[in-house]
Amino acid sequence: MKSKTIVPIKRLNGEITMPGDKSISHRAVMVGAIAKGKTTINGLLDCDDTNYTIRAFEDMGVEIRKKESATIITGNSLRGLKKPKGPIYLGNSGTSMRILSGILAGQGFETKLVGDKSLSNRPMGRVAKPLSLMGVDIKTGPNSLPPLVIKGGKVKPMSYRMPIPSAQVKSAILFAGLYADGVTTVEEEFKSRDHTERMLKYFGSNLKVENLKVSMAGGGELRARDLEIPGDVSSASFFIVGAAILKGSEIALKNVGINPTRAGILKVLSRMGVELEVFNKRELFEPVADIRVRYSGTKGVDIEEQEMPSIIDEIPIIFVLAALSRGTTRIRGAQELRVKETDRIKSMKENLEKMGARIKFFNPKVNDPEKIYNFNYADNRPEHKHAIEICGGVKFHNAVVDVSDLRAGATLVLAALTASGQTVIFGVEHLDRGYEQFEKRLKALGADIERIREI
Repeated sequence: MKSKTIVPIKRLNGEITMPGDKSISHRAVMVGAIAKGKTTINGLLDCDDTNYTIRAFEDMGVEIRKKESATIITGNSLRGLKKPKGPIYLGNSGTSMRILSGILAGQGFETKLVGDKSLSNRPMGRVAKPLSLMGVDIKTGPNSLPPLVIKGGKVKPMSYRMPIPSAQVKSAILFAGLYADGVTTVEEEFKSRDHTERMLKYFGSNLKVENLKVSMAGGGELRARDLEIPGDVSSASFFIVGAAILKGSEIALKNVGINPTRAGILKVLSRMGVELEVFNKRELFEPVADIRVRYSGTKGVDIEEQEMPSIIDEIPIIFVLAALSRGTTRIRGAQELRVKETDRIKSMKENLEKMGARIKFFNPKVNDPEKIYNFNYADNRPEHKHAIEICGGVKFHNAVVDVSDLRAGATLVLAALTASGQTVIFGVEHLDRGYEQFEKRLKALGADIERIREI
């Protein structure tokens, strides 16, 4: 098992440009592949997950080539994909598997989607059920887990109310709606990220958005467009928090996506007292801006369930900021974190507690202070597993921790940079090439990355 030793630093200073947003990168490849004509994408994120999406469409006959910083896709049109020679392997990319299933719903062949050990344990019933209601022949493995087997064909329009907000499930339904003879409508209780809606409209689909309802009229054609991928606000959040917790820091982040359905992290960080300035705002097909951050004292806040769709990926780094802030932070409704690449709630709690954090679960439906805490994590009642209280005011100390996905790795590095001693992180072999870019940007901001070393 590989490990890295992280040495604490004093501050972060400088300016960096953020990598392309992964969620938008996935969707750009998917839409470009089924559009008519040639799409040129600048700033596509180069990571394992997006490369699995690219290879999936290459396996189905789509020509995709890279030229310097551009990715050029010659689309096959809506129904022009070809049957792959075998199962499509998607590694650990749940986004690829869930959204791609909607596109495969309208193809004239059967496809099997498979993944690695982690992806094979992530729930797919949430996407299989609505697609089945649209007449799609889709089957999961036991317990609604992968693999997914999809036999494309005729798709029926439907109106569907999402039981839990999920941009991936919503996206799969909207993509399937492209192939339906009629209007497909999706309604949510809370607004999940709308990258798919923006992308499909940009490529010419007949899509309408009314508050929490999205309607897709099938039967049209997507037209190729050139586009630039905005910088990833989730990646930006690591550096923002890094600057906020290291005294004397001041950094600028360029080209950050500020989509309101995705950038809830900026609102939460502002509430916690992070001194950040959003400037140079501009519109691509998504809104982007530059962000300046300075060190500031921060405080705990309450984060409610309705905020989760726009900040779910940033909850791990909020754990770190909350632990170092004054006061208490309470987070409700974060159950989605338990079915990511790993159980991120469990991972963050166990690893940060080794470094001195004070984290416990609580039942948000109970007001009695003697009964609200101290539930066993193995308890199957879901309300005991996604309401989290983080007691602030701690100082991290040296520890030995382990990771199994990129966000956990980056989160623990940021925590370790503030610690009183060296932190050893095991499991870095699980981190994809996105982690290398994370370290590169930290070095550009003055972190002594040469001392972050493999042993």
